[in-house]
Formats: sequence, structure tokens, C-alpha cells
Amino acid sequence: MDRRPKTIICDIDGTLISHHGNAYQQLMREPEILPGVLEKFEQWDRRGYNIILITGRRENWREMTEKQLSSIGIFYDQLIMGVGGGPRVLINDLKPNKSFPTAIAYNLIRNEGMKNLEDI
Repeated sequence: MDRRPKTIICDIDGTLISHHGNAYQQLMREPEILPGVLEKFEQWDRRGYNIILITGRRENWREMTEKQLSSIGIFYDQLIMGVGGGPRVLINDLKPNKSFPTAIAYNLIRNEGMKNLEDI
């Protein structure tokens, strides 16, 4: 097994905070953090994981998005904005020893949070 820290790539709306419609509606509401999210982020931080957040929100909403995330205690290493709402596909190479997968995906039910997410 690889000992390097994992990289977690995580959506924002409906995954970290409650989803309430389009991006503008999301920005106009106080963010509601979903169950289990802070606990997972604290666990990932203790393990030294890299956390990348992605969102369909437009780049010009970056400052407001960063303020929302900060207000509820969400920290991250990188924020990628403007990712379309269609399927997101991760393509990665397989290490030569093939002893473990180098890409894993989890699809969470919208607005249910991470309370049932297995240990990553």
C-alpha cells in the first residue's frame, strides 16, 4: 500500500452543505453543513490528506464561496470553480505493482452528508 497522503476531491453543494437550487440561491442562503462533514474533514486533516473542493459555481463567486466555507469551518487545500453539472469522470494511471486502486469514487445521496461514508 502506498504511504503517501491521499487526495480527496469533493463537491460542495449537496455534499458538504445543503443543496437549495441553483448556485445563486446557494450563495444567498446561510450554508447548512451536512451531518458527518466536519468529522470527516478533521479525520482527513489528521491523516495529512490533500483536500480539493470542486463546484459548478462560477469563478466570479469565489470570494463569496470562500466566505461561506470558512463560516462553517470547512478548510481545504484547493478550490476549483466552474466545473459543469454533468458527470465528473476521474481518469488516473494504475501503479506498476497494481496492488491497490489509484482512483476511487463515492456517490453520496444529495443532502445526506457524510455520516455513513466509509473510512477513506
